[in-house]
Amino acid sequence: MKIVAIVGSIRKESYNKKLALFMKEHFRNKVEIEILSIAELPMYNEDQELTPPEIVKEIKSSVAGSDGVLIVTPEYNHSIPGVLKNAIDWFSRVDKVMVNKPVMIAGGTRGALGTVRAQMHLRQILNSPGVSALTLPGNEVFVGAIHEKLDETGRLIHEPTINFLDTVMNHFLSWIEKNRA
Repeated sequence: MKIVAIVGSIRKESYNKKLALFMKEHFRNKVEIEILSIAELPMYNEDQELTPPEIVKEIKSSVAGSDGVLIVTPEYNHSIPGVLKNAIDWFSRVDKVMVNKPVMIAGGTRGALGTVRAQMHLRQILNSPGVSALTLPGNEVFVGAIHEKLDETGRLIHEPTINFLDTVMNHFLSWIEKNRA
């Protein structure tokens, strides 16, 4: 089984990128996780949607060919980052690669709430008619105080969080199996 991961932050030392990298390594014996970079996606432009740039075609093809999508996002101003919204806008047009695609959401912040508001907003976006993703219900991964849960190399070491991720990933893989077309 293969899933693609999209990190909502393009910051070099992003906590959410570190979380995605941890998940890729930690779950390597259960699922293949390919982390897609959205940093180079141009801003969505309806004038280009029928003849999009090559990078858009490549990322959309990876999403379409995956069994599911993992979105790991920070929270910016009570919402998702613009780069993540831009990627979803591209995904929702013409070939609509997110329709009926199982999605798991995770996110971490230095604060206590761990991306609660961003994830609520992201769920609304993923439910919109052009996206129509199958978002894993009831398994919210909000990693608060993430900076205290990583070692000096940026690897997640907080056992309760790791154990919770194990549970949610198992639910996600079951969700994918349940929703195979």
